[in-house]
Amino acid sequence: MPDLTVRLPPALLRLFPGSEAEPTVSASTVAGIVEALDRRWPGMRDRLCDSTPAIRRHMNVFVDGERATLATPVTAHSDVFIMTAISGG
Repeated sequence: MPDLTVRLPPALLRLFPGSEAEPTVSASTVAGIVEALDRRWPGMRDRLCDSTPAIRRHMNVFVDGERATLATPVTAHSDVFIMTAISGG
């Protein structure tokens, strides 16, 4: 599994004291990223995924500029952003 850097949103960092804005994890899919983050900061999976499991509606994961699902593959060169959804009215 490749090591890659993931960029996390400030809103998520506030919920997990001691977490890093750009942690490096070993994973080959977005699901693997979620598992690696949850091992490091228990409870993060529940903030990122619902019970189906799928990425929560209010969270967005982008891999190389494209919206991703848990099954999306990643490589050591993937650009991975996790963001909170933006809504307004």
